[in-house]
Amino acid sequence: MSGQGKHVWWNGRILPWDEATVHATILGWSTMGAVFEGIKAYWNDQQRELHALQLADHYRRFLDSMRLQRMTLRWSVEELVEASLALLRANAVAHDAYVRPLAYFGDATWFSTCAESSTDALIWTTPFTSGLGSGRTVTACVSSWTRLGDNMMSPRIKCVSNYQNSRMALIEANRHGYDYPILLNDRQKVTEGPASCLFLVRGRTAITPSVTSGILESVTRRTLLQMCREDLGIPTEEREVDRTELYVADEIFFCGTGAEIQPVADVDGYPVGGGGVGPITRRLEAAYHDMVRGRSRHGEWRTPVYGTVTAPR
Repeated sequence: MSGQGKHVWWNGRILPWDEATVHATILGWSTMGAVFEGIKAYWNDQQRELHALQLADHYRRFLDSMRLQRMTLRWSVEELVEASLALLRANAVAHDAYVRPLAYFGDATWFSTCAESSTDALIWTTPFTSGLGSGRTVTACVSSWTRLGDNMMSPRIKCVSNYQNSRMALIEANRHGYDYPILLNDRQKVTEGPASCLFLVRGRTAITPSVTSGILESVTRRTLLQMCREDLGIPTEEREVDRTELYVADEIFFCGTGAEIQPVADVDGYPVGGGGVGPITRRLEAAYHDMVRGRSRHGEWRTPVYGTVTAPR
């Protein structure tokens, strides 16, 4: 993998990348129970500091995902946070980076409940290029695939198996010439995109589907709701959203750790607003960008990776 760190954290130890191997037979049924997280760290060149974003929040959800998969909780939130910081330092990260934790059943090679299997965990880091402030927009379509329900494979956690639902919808959207799909639930209400939550703006109100609509309990979604209410004075609603509301919305954007804030210019051929980045989306994106880079308030959401330690050059 181009640009990956030289080390990984695996089951409590930091190891060289090439030593983190498992037998090929483990790649069968055990991966069906795997859970994961996506965490970002943003580099501020003026400060010579790397700001890891909401580590504890992500690891609390990581442990929730493990609980629902009936995995053994071998590490605490605090231990996983410290492991991530140590790994970023070991890899001498001085750029925007992804932190990628994964938990899986470590010795299951066939279909089973995995009740007797060990729970293993891996964390690795990779570079990424932020899209914040780029002005880039995407197109979307309402998918023919239905979003998984809570009583099927709960979408509120990040489970490898769940993401096949988003993958199938993304394949369909791309084949039809769109960038991303928007999935409806079994009640024909809007849920989210692939690996990203969704907001729409009508009037001056930012609206997002409720957590009981069949969405991930997104850290970024919760963060943006708080910033709207406390920092920007933007009214918000968390509720069920009809499909046709997408077609008459003034603004729409996807959000998530990976997506950051991704404005949508078109849904099913219906232009969204003026087809560019709307004014509320632009305000929120700018505030979010300042926050993740350590240029504004909400220091409680950021962990300085180097702190008093000299950052690499």
